[in-house]
Amino acid sequence: MKFFETSKYYTLKKSTYISLRWIGIFGQLISINIVYFYLNFEFDFFKSNVIIFIGIISNIYLIFIYKKTQISDRSALVFLMIDIFQLGALIYLTGGIVNPFIIFLIIPSIFASSNLGLRTNLLLVMTTILLIIFLTFYSEDLPFPLNQNFQIDTYYFFSIPIALIIALIFLNYFAIIFGSESRIRKEALNKMEEIMAKEHEMLSLGGQAAAAAHSLGTPLSTIKIISQELKKQLKNNKDLLPDIELLSSQVERCNQILKRLSLNPIEEDDFIDEDLSIRDYLKEIITSFKETSDKEFYFNFEQDTNQKKISKSIEIIYGLRNFIGNANKFSSSKVFITLKSNNEYTEILISDDGTGFPYDILSKIGEPYLKSFNNKNKTKTGLGLGVFIGKTLLEKNFASINCRNSKAISGAEIFIRWKNEDLLKI
Repeated sequence: MKFFETSKYYTLKKSTYISLRWIGIFGQLISINIVYFYLNFEFDFFKSNVIIFIGIISNIYLIFIYKKTQISDRSALVFLMIDIFQLGALIYLTGGIVNPFIIFLIIPSIFASSNLGLRTNLLLVMTTILLIIFLTFYSEDLPFPLNQNFQIDTYYFFSIPIALIIALIFLNYFAIIFGSESRIRKEALNKMEEIMAKEHEMLSLGGQAAAAAHSLGTPLSTIKIISQELKKQLKNNKDLLPDIELLSSQVERCNQILKRLSLNPIEEDDFIDEDLSIRDYLKEIITSFKETSDKEFYFNFEQDTNQKKISKSIEIIYGLRNFIGNANKFSSSKVFITLKSNNEYTEILISDDGTGFPYDILSKIGEPYLKSFNNKNKTKTGLGLGVFIGKTLLEKNFASINCRNSKAISGAEIFIRWKNEDLLKI
């Protein structure tokens, strides 16, 4: 199962959740005992400790009986409900909505909002709101002697639950949004790491194939020469001639396979083994696309373009390939790559003659998993993952990137810039 699919199953880390519950339980015990024994306030001390004991029992259950290291979404809902009702019961016995500790009632749902599913969050929020409303109208008095002279204006009294409900909804909304964005970015970064691992593996295999082509070239040539000589000498031997011809054809096939594996060893060995300039990087990438695409590629560069070689970087190769690949995919027939350089900057402009970036997501370009609501663009839409990966990889290597729609032609435009001094650091 892919990471994107497994990440849909929300869980809580059990050890972290247990630790947080212990902090809450001990906080309740300390507060209850200080108020009762030190401040000499009068309230139902026995019932309060029984309620706290329920929390202790549920935590012991989590430690010794619940064996999983992650608490599932459904189980988390049950335990968080216990937390909400346990704290709500304590507040009911000690003043209800005017108890200053009422603020802690919104913590369980906020804690869950960034870790659990939307349904679970909605259930927790609704339960908390209903409990706040209940505690507004039904509760025991504040501990004696606070209840003797405690007077509060009606408007102020009802503003407390309203403020709590607003804070609950506001904080949950932002926690859900930020949690969702964090998960999406994590998924995209994991995807990027997976792709880069495959790129490194393929690069390694390419190097090995090129080495194999060189190493096997001489013995295969020897075999080919011998087979040709045998064919001449035994041309009248009808029994052996088919075998010799088969041997020659298989030698030729081996040569073709090795050439294909090594991606043209004469040129590609340099690409794999040597450092290149940005212009050479672009030439190699464009050549690889020309072999499989029916689009026209126009590569323009100034004659005095900076030819300083930079260290071989699979991240730069893959980043540039992603942007050029997107231009190839979304263009109508033409892709333009322009390289400019001076003493201070090296700039690459990649553009195409397609429809450009949809305007409803233009401001978000560079974020993963984007979807346009424009029906005209749905036939050629992606998830934005390629742009995210390319942008992240190149920015990691000191590039600044601007994604926009071209004013000169109809398509999209990617502007990439490096400071020359930063290129030398790569």
